[in-house]
Amino acid sequence: MTTPQEVLSMIRDNKIQMIDLKFIDTPGTWQHLTVFHDQIDETAFTDGVPFDGSSIRGWKTINESDMSMVLDPNTAWIDPFMAEPTLSIICSIKEPRTGQPYSRCPRVIAQKAVDYLASTGLGDTAFFGPEAEFFIFDDVRFDQTANSGYYYVDSKEGRWNSGKDEGPNLGYKPRFKEGYFPVAPTDTFQDIRTEMLLTMAKCGVPIEKQHHEVATGGQCELGFRFGKLIEAADWLMTYKYVIKNVAYKYGKTVTFMPKPIFGDNGSGMHCHQSIWKGGQPLFAGGEYAGLSKMALHYIGGILKHAPALLAITNPTTNSYKRLVPGFEAPVNLAYSQGNRSASVRIPLSGTNPKAKRLEFRCPDATSNPYLAFAAMLCAGIDGIKNEIHPGDPLDVDIYELSAEEKAHIPSTPGSLGEALDNLEKDHSFLTSTGVFSVDFIESWIAYKRNELQQVSIRPHPFEFGLYYDC
Repeated sequence: MTTPQEVLSMIRDNKIQMIDLKFIDTPGTWQHLTVFHDQIDETAFTDGVPFDGSSIRGWKTINESDMSMVLDPNTAWIDPFMAEPTLSIICSIKEPRTGQPYSRCPRVIAQKAVDYLASTGLGDTAFFGPEAEFFIFDDVRFDQTANSGYYYVDSKEGRWNSGKDEGPNLGYKPRFKEGYFPVAPTDTFQDIRTEMLLTMAKCGVPIEKQHHEVATGGQCELGFRFGKLIEAADWLMTYKYVIKNVAYKYGKTVTFMPKPIFGDNGSGMHCHQSIWKGGQPLFAGGEYAGLSKMALHYIGGILKHAPALLAITNPTTNSYKRLVPGFEAPVNLAYSQGNRSASVRIPLSGTNPKAKRLEFRCPDATSNPYLAFAAMLCAGIDGIKNEIHPGDPLDVDIYELSAEEKAHIPSTPGSLGEALDNLEKDHSFLTSTGVFSVDFIESWIAYKRNELQQVSIRPHPFEFGLYYDC
């Protein structure tokens, strides 16, 4: 743990002039305000730094816009992308007039989830380990006007460029679904990923690995160690920040969109999770795949509430272009110790009970991690409290089953609209806990339905191929 006094000493000892205060908006994007170092004292870590929150997405209206950013001293690191030495600190939001944490601040909601777990007596720590995949592109263009609409992405690694005159074209383009994981020269991003990984370490993220991913066109993944719920969400936001900025330095661009390329694997964010108490793991036991009954019931809660949960863990229209059969997508609401088409997998973890965990494979990195982790924890706790058994595991190749057998396996929602409808009907597992407010759920549904409406009223390029000659 880092104290406010230690952060202030860091500022003095490193002669830091600027302090960059980062916080997250409702959809899940970092925002920031940079202040001169003399604006930060010990009160900034309790009372916060005031700012105008009227234009932050998903927050309250202009007549309730005064907010304070409360600095978390455990999140301080020197920003590697700024010319002037600048200390970065992640903040939670407080309403200064009441002195209460802001109910729509995602980081505040995550803290409520941690507090709720402790209040149940079931455990005192929830660990999360997200695995966020992404694409590195050389070019991206998109626009929508009254008379046109298009997107264009390109990568020198893209298999679609195997016949392009590149003066010269040296080949070595990963085939569709075969990017996992050839060595150089087919893999052209080794050095960039290494720089990303080492830069993350300088920002306090406990790094593990980096590699190319399955899809052609520059799909990659970096790995970092699991952490406590809020800690893991902080690290994931730092992960995204570092990856985008290192790529930008190389003249490249990164997207965490789940499905930017048609016909190849999309990018997910598999989430490993477990509950501990008193420093001891609670998910290891004598049940299926070495799980405890608590872990099975946690899975039962995840699977029961998944149709609603996905409105938070997979919150974009693009999310559901990834969740389709045929691309290793976890579309089956079942669990298994090996089947990657099942939405919950129990990874092979050996005999160490501390490594026993489950992996929820549906989420993607368009989600706000504070909200996604909090919602998953609430669903799992509901399963434990109500002893919801997940049923039989799916330990078969789903593609070898008959149509009749497949029909008995529930699947993920087919669209964001369907997921939002489910959340509207099933959200007491979030709100009865006090973690999410009814106001937040209602505002989230309204915000996302507006996105749906904006997409639905615009002509799609593929529609011209289907219908222009009607």
